[in-house]
Amino acid sequence: MENQFEDNETAENWYYIIIQDPNTQSEQFVGFSDGKTKEKFLPAFKTKEEARTCFALMPKDLFNGKYDTQAVIEDDLLAVANENGHKIYLLDEKGTILKYLN
Repeated sequence: MENQFEDNETAENWYYIIIQDPNTQSEQFVGFSDGKTKEKFLPAFKTKEEARTCFALMPKDLFNGKYDTQAVIEDDLLAVANENGHKIYLLDEKGTILKYLN
């Protein structure tokens, strides 16, 4: 059921992201800073599998908080990123930037 939207015609409007502390008051999208440019960004993925594979390679604070992969509609993702000064990078499972979403 988690991939049901991938088969419909609006699939391009949804992205998977990593959430820290899901379903709590401190829930937030996980963002990073580019080591070279210092630009803040939110990693986004087309599939849950790509998100989980790539997240395993990313630096994270495993001792403070839980993490989950969730689908977010593009408009909501863009609003949160713009509000917080983040870019959104569409990544593959290896962390390669495929596209800039904003």
